[in-house]
Amino acid sequence: MIVVDYKDLQASKKFADSLHETGFAVLKNFPIDMALIQECYTIWHDFFAQDLVTKDAYAFSSKTHDGYVSPTLSETAKGNTVKDLKEFYHYYMNGRCPESLRPVTNQLFDEMLACATILLSWVEKHCPDNVQQGFSMPLSEMIAESTRTLLRLIHYPPLHGEEEIGAIRAAAHADINLLTLLPAASEPGLQLLTKSGAWVDVPFSSDYLIINIGDMLQECSGGYYQSTQHRVINPEGMDRGKARMSMPLFLHPGDDVRLSERYLAEEYRQQRFRELGLAD
Repeated sequence: MIVVDYKDLQASKKFADSLHETGFAVLKNFPIDMALIQECYTIWHDFFAQDLVTKDAYAFSSKTHDGYVSPTLSETAKGNTVKDLKEFYHYYMNGRCPESLRPVTNQLFDEMLACATILLSWVEKHCPDNVQQGFSMPLSEMIAESTRTLLRLIHYPPLHGEEEIGAIRAAAHADINLLTLLPAASEPGLQLLTKSGAWVDVPFSSDYLIINIGDMLQECSGGYYQSTQHRVINPEGMDRGKARMSMPLFLHPGDDVRLSERYLAEEYRQQRFRELGLAD
C-alpha cells in the first residue's frame, strides 16, 4: 500500500487507484490540523478515564444512535459471537455530548468533513463513465446535507488477561458507510485482508490519514469500489498494558439518498445497525 502525498499533482488518481485496488488508501500532508487531532485524543481519553456512572449519563440511545457504549455493551461484528474489546462514543454534529468537549470535537468534525468532501470528489472523478452514470447524484452531494455522518471516539482498554476467548479489539468487519476517514490511532494494530486472503498491517505513523471503502460505496458503485475486511488485533508482550485510541469519521449519506435500485441509505443503515445490535 503506497502512501499518497495529498499535495502531489497526481494525488487524486493515486488515491482513487489505491482504493480501487486494495479498498484502503493512506494520505500524508492532508488538510487537517494535527494539533487538533491530538487535542481531541487527549480530551476524549480523559472522558473514558472517568467512572462508569459518569459516562453512563450519556448512555447510547438506540433511537438516535448517539452517546456512550460501555465494554459490556460493545458491538459484535457481523458474523461473530464475541463482543469487541472496546468502549466508544457516537458523536453527531447536533447530538448529545459533554459540553466541555463539544468545541474541539466540532472543530475536528468540520475539518475532517471538509477533507472528506474533496476525497469523495476524487473517488468519483476517477470512476469509469458507466460507474459515474449509475450514481443517483454526485458522491460529495450525498453527504452535503446529511445529519448521519458519524464521528466515533473509540477507547480500547489495556488487556488484563481475563478477556473472553477469541475476543480482540475489533473483529474482522467491513464498514457500513461510503468512506471512513481515520486519523492515525494512538497505537498500531489495524490490519486489512488482502485479495489473496492474507492479513497485513496498515501503515502506521502519527502523520497519516487512513481511508477505507464502506459497503455503501460498494453498493452504489456496483462493486467497482469494494469494501475490505479489516480488524484491530490485540497487542502482545509489554504492549498488552497499553490502551489504544482511535476516532474514525464515517461518511453517511442522507436518509433519502438512493444507493442503488435495491436500497435507500436509511434502509441500508438500519439493516446493518440491527445486525450489530445497535438498533431495536
